[in-house]
Amino acid sequence: MARYKLNTNKAKGSHVPLRLNLLFVIAFFVFIALFVRMGYLMLYNGEYFQTMVQQTESTISTGAVPRGMVYDSQGQVVVDNNPEQAIFYTRGSTSEVGSAEIIEVATELASLIEMPISDLTERDLQDYFVAKNQDVVNDRLSDEEAQLTGSALNEAQLDKVTEEDIQFSDAEMKIVALFKRMGGTSQYSTVPVKNQNVTTAEIARVSEHLSSLPGISTGTDWQRSYPQGDMLRSILGSVSTEQRGIPSESAGELLSRGYAMNDRVGISYIEQQYEDALRGTKSLYNIVTDATSDDVQTTQMYEGTQGDNIMLTIDSTFQQELDRIAEEALIDMGEFRGLNDRVYIVAMDPNNGDVLGITGRRFAYDDTTDSYDMTDIVDDTQGAINSSFGMGSSIKPAMVATGYMEDIISVDNNIIVDEPMKFAASQEKSSVFNRTGEVPISDIEALQKSSNVYMIKLAMMIGGQTSHEEDGPLTIDGNTIDIVRGHLGEFGLGTDTGIDLPFESTGFSPRSDQLVNAIDLSYGQFDLYTPLQMAQFVSTVANGGVRYAPRLVKEIRSPSTNGGPGGTIATIDPKVMNVIPLSNAEMDRIHEGMRQVSHTSEGTARYFFENYPIQVGSKTGTTEAFYAGPIQYAQNNPVTNATFVGFAPLENPEIAITVIVPYLEEASTGRESTEIAHEVMNAYFLSQSETRETIQNYTGDGATESTESTEPTDPNAQAQEGQTTDEQTTGN
Repeated sequence: MARYKLNTNKAKGSHVPLRLNLLFVIAFFVFIALFVRMGYLMLYNGEYFQTMVQQTESTISTGAVPRGMVYDSQGQVVVDNNPEQAIFYTRGSTSEVGSAEIIEVATELASLIEMPISDLTERDLQDYFVAKNQDVVNDRLSDEEAQLTGSALNEAQLDKVTEEDIQFSDAEMKIVALFKRMGGTSQYSTVPVKNQNVTTAEIARVSEHLSSLPGISTGTDWQRSYPQGDMLRSILGSVSTEQRGIPSESAGELLSRGYAMNDRVGISYIEQQYEDALRGTKSLYNIVTDATSDDVQTTQMYEGTQGDNIMLTIDSTFQQELDRIAEEALIDMGEFRGLNDRVYIVAMDPNNGDVLGITGRRFAYDDTTDSYDMTDIVDDTQGAINSSFGMGSSIKPAMVATGYMEDIISVDNNIIVDEPMKFAASQEKSSVFNRTGEVPISDIEALQKSSNVYMIKLAMMIGGQTSHEEDGPLTIDGNTIDIVRGHLGEFGLGTDTGIDLPFESTGFSPRSDQLVNAIDLSYGQFDLYTPLQMAQFVSTVANGGVRYAPRLVKEIRSPSTNGGPGGTIATIDPKVMNVIPLSNAEMDRIHEGMRQVSHTSEGTARYFFENYPIQVGSKTGTTEAFYAGPIQYAQNNPVTNATFVGFAPLENPEIAITVIVPYLEEASTGRESTEIAHEVMNAYFLSQSETRETIQNYTGDGATESTESTEPTDPNAQAQEGQTTDEQTTGN
């Protein structure tokens, strides 16, 4: 029995090592499998996983460059770039740099620099409060509002901001101003947070703290400057700020062309029209970041180029003379000033449409006293492009041309009887030189004497009416006014001139069912035109019938390092809008009529041009109008607009000019515009070497005596024809 028990115990003792051995075997094979897997991963997928660990992302960032400069026709700088010290902010990855991080940087930066806060809006303050107090604002949302996303959620959050929430101290307002500029920056974009009036001390303080101001840097930025003062200032245009960025109305189109939302862009007049040339090409940087969004490397791919320069058609010296003449005339307007507060002058080269000079000068308006401030003269050049007035008889050369084009008159058959005319339910219409009799006159005499009736009868015959009885009806065709307007439009009156600007006024051509308005239109007493339209009209007459679009810029020039305008990249060719279908003989008769306006004893411009040494073709106009300026108490008061159009020399015209002097005393003779035109002609021909001596002799040897000796003593002899309104015309 004892032996039996001993054998049994031995068998039981050997069972434990067997299980351990089994476990060791299993573990051995598991480790073999792991080693095989690790070897496989290292040999076949090691490079893949190493790439995953070292994965980077490349992002293209852009930097701003200076805009191109603007030069006059002689290479003088008109618009420059003024370099200034600046502090910049470059935003990192938007996933890593949110509102909280921006506020943190802005808070420290605000302690180092001064920031203007006057341009902050209530919305700016609300945006800052929401960004800084997300939890507070979200607690105020309803359950439904809390489910909103995107802009809808943001608007709901803004609605929860109270007046008390945005009562910030001046110190925190500086932070708000910085947050506004920095927060609108997209990923890896750079924006100047302060680029005006940055002091050397501020640059030093910021430079010392750059390590604790992620994204902040210092450098040089540019601001537009104007070496010629306010010359042409209102049509040179303006450039948006970084805060405003690109205009919302054109954001889609500009973004598709590579602009960023905070880019500076030309937003008016020449800056806007020539934006593509002036903007330049941005510098490009390749920013490489790792998987944690930390910057690994920044490489400049393209240095960028300054914008191209543009060269104007205008000579600054002549332009300054126009400004001076306009200002002095405005100050010394004389006894018939009345409500006059402005003067407009436009000078063009009739051979190609180049604008040689354009100016508008007016007194500043004081709305606290509802009056002009006659000590403060401001630039109103844009008024020469966008303000419209009744121009009266100065349009008559275009009406004579209309008579030719409609085959009403011809070179050999153009005699019409001037006589007072009275239509039913209408005031009598007559010409100043002939209030009572019947005077047969030609087209040339009609211009010289400024016959209203000649133009009226042309319109009547265009409308199919060849006779008239005292107090009889006007039976012209209802389309007459459209026919006349169509021909006047061929000269640029009442239509786009085609000037190289983003917008211009086309004047005022009211619709009317009254037949009498067609004959009022014929002698300049119904529609309103701009000074620029009048300049294009007289240029078209001067050159024999080619209507050129007015041109302010003649060349695009490359950036230059030597201070000049650079080499020519492109030339802006003259643009022909249309050609007037008149023969040379017909146009010659119109020229002769305009010569007689200037150089004969019965011409309406004789007081300043009868003895002028250079032959001038001209036409004057004096329109009885109603005041439509800024003074409230004077609205619709009767006033007189004085106009002049002319060109010289008569045979080979070099210059065509328009002068508009609106809102004069009702009793004014209209001579104010002719006197200004006389000074403009002197200034131009004094600037030309071929005619300088001639004009010097003329102005130095009795031009004033010549002018004064021909002045009439009878004020009634100076009366000019016409009656119209300035904004809503009745045309009697």
